[in-house]
Amino acid sequence: MIQPGQIYQSCDPRGGPRIRVERYTPGHNRAWVVDADTGKRGRWILVSALHDSPTTGDGQPRRTAYALETP
Repeated sequence: MIQPGQIYQSCDPRGGPRIRVERYTPGHNRAWVVDADTGKRGRWILVSALHDSPTTGDGQPRRTAYALETP
């Protein structure tokens, strides 16, 4: 479940910014995110691009979107 304050890392093999969810209303298809380190670059992102795991259902690593960071 997506909640404000969660941090996601890019699944792109080339790397990418970590993002933090600032606002999300359950049932909506977008969340407002910012850069996790600076708090800047706010933007809307589709919640379908936010995943619980960096791997797909068949165990392959994701190559796009974002995966939830685990502490």
